Amino acid sequence: MGQLCGRCMQLLRDFTGFVQRMSSDLVQGIKECLTLISKCSCLKQNSSKNGQLYKPILQPHERVTAQEFLQHIETDFEMSPLGKDPLEALRTLSFSENQGLQQSAALYYLHMSQHMNIPLPVEHLEPFYALLRSADLEVQQMSSLSLVNFLLEGNIDKELIVRMGLLEPILDLLESEDPTVQCNSCACIMTLAVSESNREAIGAARGVTPLLSLANSYDPRVQQNAVGAILNLTQSEKIQQVLCKEGALPVLAFLLESPDSEVQYYSCAALSNMAANVQHHKALLRPSDRFLLRKLICLLSSSVDKQVSSQACVCLRNLATSVDIQAEMVAENVLPKLCSLLASGSEDVRRASIALLWILSQHPPNQRITESCCVEGLLQTMLLTDTQEDSLRYVTSCLAELAKQEGTMLHMVQWMDEPLTKCLMRLAGQLEHPEPSFHAASIIQHMISHEKMMLLWKHHIGEIQAYLKNFLTHQEVRFQQLGISTFCRLRADPDFSLAFRKSQMAKLLEQVRQQTEETQELLRAAMCHEDS
Repeated sequence: MGQLCGRCMQLLRDFTGFVQRMSSDLVQGIKECLTLISKCSCLKQNSSKNGQLYKPILQPHERVTAQEFLQHIETDFEMSPLGKDPLEALRTLSFSENQGLQQSAALYYLHMSQHMNIPLPVEHLEPFYALLRSADLEVQQMSSLSLVNFLLEGNIDKELIVRMGLLEPILDLLESEDPTVQCNSCACIMTLAVSESNREAIGAARGVTPLLSLANSYDPRVQQNAVGAILNLTQSEKIQQVLCKEGALPVLAFLLESPDSEVQYYSCAALSNMAANVQHHKALLRPSDRFLLRKLICLLSSSVDKQVSSQACVCLRNLATSVDIQAEMVAENVLPKLCSLLASGSEDVRRASIALLWILSQHPPNQRITESCCVEGLLQTMLLTDTQEDSLRYVTSCLAELAKQEGTMLHMVQWMDEPLTKCLMRLAGQLEHPEPSFHAASIIQHMISHEKMMLLWKHHIGEIQAYLKNFLTHQEVRFQQLGISTFCRLRADPDFSLAFRKSQMAKLLEQVRQQTEETQELLRAAMCHEDS
């Protein structure tokens, strides 16, 4: 390793100083806490009757333990799990009835959670039960925050938290009147709910109801974490049933109007998960109230957060399972908004809008697509080099379906130019991506009869012959049939006819015919054998 430069050396010195200051602050905090406890009148021996009846909160062994723990921190402070003796001391402080000692333990855990980068041993979790159950608000705040930090950094096994019985005190903290405690406990549940078994446990422990209540909190931090927790819970179909019974759908629908884009995103994503299950559609789309449908379409506006637009598209796609719902979407002017999303700089937004357009294009009654600028948007999207294969499959499939309609196909022809022609040729020739290849070739086949397109195709006779040869010899019958159909239509043009004769395409067609006849003879023989 080479010698560090002056800048890096300074960074290391700054970092060392920071750790030393933080260590000093922690030790000083514990010292001050213990000093205040020692000066409290409750610890002074009193010979009076009242003094004899009062039982000191700070037990003698706790005083010794606190001093030993403080000594350990002063002499051997480091951001790593404690040894056996100091850990036992920390456990004693955590389970103490003295709130000051509990604060010292909670403060230590909080500092550990902010600086430790290794897993926290199992035995360090036991004190959390007492700290989360503490009657002291500061202890609740610090211990819940440190638990969130440990979970987010991956220092604690999420399922272990539940197995050790910490879920119950965390859920109890949801009932706190303190926004900080509510925020931290919601964050804990949100993080724990990424596990399927944890989701089941949260549902069984009746954790859904308090989360729905906090989803309406006036504190934006609490609301964000509560809705985020609900989102993670919707990944379980079983919990979805619970959420519906508890009235989650109207709550999530109204949260779409939140001024907080994060709350909008979480609630929209939660609704998308619910909408993926058809059995919830009746509750989501009441005939007398299309609030959700209108609000989702409104969220497609380019003025909102891109992630929200993308998620709104996904939710609408999941809801568009019937022709009637699709017709309502079109009637609510979804197409102009989808058109603007096709031009988005976000790949996720484009992908989601393309998927929704693909569904709408499958039903002829929705052919108002032709009247919008969506066709142009789809063609331009096809040109994007960063379009992922999944999106490309939707784009080409959507355009191939639209090209079957004469009016739409004429509209497509108007927009076709040399770059789009090259793009279709390239896609048709990429058999390693069979679906986009087939759909691109289908678009070409539908456009052949138009004079403008024939002029464009003639600049690419070689590319057309290349992909036709691949199609004619393809294992799938649909590729062979499309290749033959395209060949027959192109052969009517003299230039293509001459090119086909020179390249011996006719000989290749004859081979395909012979193979087809042999296949038919085998099938007839098999059928005759079956009859006998």
